[in-house]
Amino acid sequence: MKPTYGTITVKTAMLVIAALLLFAPFLFQDIRALEVAARICIFIVLVASYDLLIGYTGIVSFAHTMFFGFGAYGSAIALKQMGPGWDAVALGTLVGVALSLVVATAIGLISLRVKAIFFAMITLAAASVVLVLASQLSQITGGEDGITYRAPDLFKPATKLAVDEDGKVLRWFGVALNGKLAAYYFVFATSLVMFLVMLRITVSPLGTVLKAIRENEARAEAIGYRVVAYRTFVFCLSAAIASLAGSVYAVWLKYTGPDTALSFAIMIDILLMVVIGGMGTMWGAVIGAVLMVMAQYYLRDLMGAASEATAAIPLLPELLAPDRWLFWLGIIFILLVYFFPKGIAGTLMARGRRA
Repeated sequence: MKPTYGTITVKTAMLVIAALLLFAPFLFQDIRALEVAARICIFIVLVASYDLLIGYTGIVSFAHTMFFGFGAYGSAIALKQMGPGWDAVALGTLVGVALSLVVATAIGLISLRVKAIFFAMITLAAASVVLVLASQLSQITGGEDGITYRAPDLFKPATKLAVDEDGKVLRWFGVALNGKLAAYYFVFATSLVMFLVMLRITVSPLGTVLKAIRENEARAEAIGYRVVAYRTFVFCLSAAIASLAGSVYAVWLKYTGPDTALSFAIMIDILLMVVIGGMGTMWGAVIGAVLMVMAQYYLRDLMGAASEATAAIPLLPELLAPDRWLFWLGIIFILLVYFFPKGIAGTLMARGRRA
């Protein structure tokens, strides 16, 4: 089948985003930009793993941040107790993934037989319980204050990846080849691998079965597919990938707390990213994560500049005040949903097929 204009546009945007993330440390040489790029990488994986549930299989879950938190807390506790070694990272990651699989299997087998709304409520209750436990078990999780720890020595800013003849750290295009750069490319590489794995799953026979279950569960079951088994499997797969993303984020951030790993606000962000980018397409996860994270970090700054530029116009500076950035973010979201009802990627590809 010949690629449509919409598909070409979306894939071109993906190549541009991939190139920007790959060369982010050299293109945007400040700490904040690097933090934004790393967060985008993590949330692309997190949103894509959630899209496997809601977009490809039609499962609505509010427990995705719970699995993300299992991975983050697993690595954080291991690094805190065992010290900044790769053995701690490996053990914490394995424990987080194992716990995620056990909980996801239990929830899936018990709840995926019921109607969608009841399953969503069960996952919401489970996520709320874990959030409360993380806040109260302060001896293990650090409570509301969270856990601060050290990452492996390779990721320390003082680590020199390459030195010159005088023993000074080498620079490429003005960027020091140090541990901070290694930490970013660790996040980028692991996120890329996980995203490619999910992309491969969606175009495999398994992806076709998941779409069939989403479109008509009764027909899929009549054909002979065990719907509950497939739903439980994809729920566990999504949970494991979210847990891995949490572990990577914990290594990058060197801090884990309820607000960074288990907050319900993160779940809302994931839902918004899926809707903005487009459900049922991995490319939508990339677009939604990029736009949402950029808005969270830079919309306030843009509004501050706009408020200063319109200082001579009555009322407008007040409307554009940086404190009202959430209001304008809501307006932008409403406009995106109106003009792109299937998400940006989904709508562009659908319009291309119609054309």
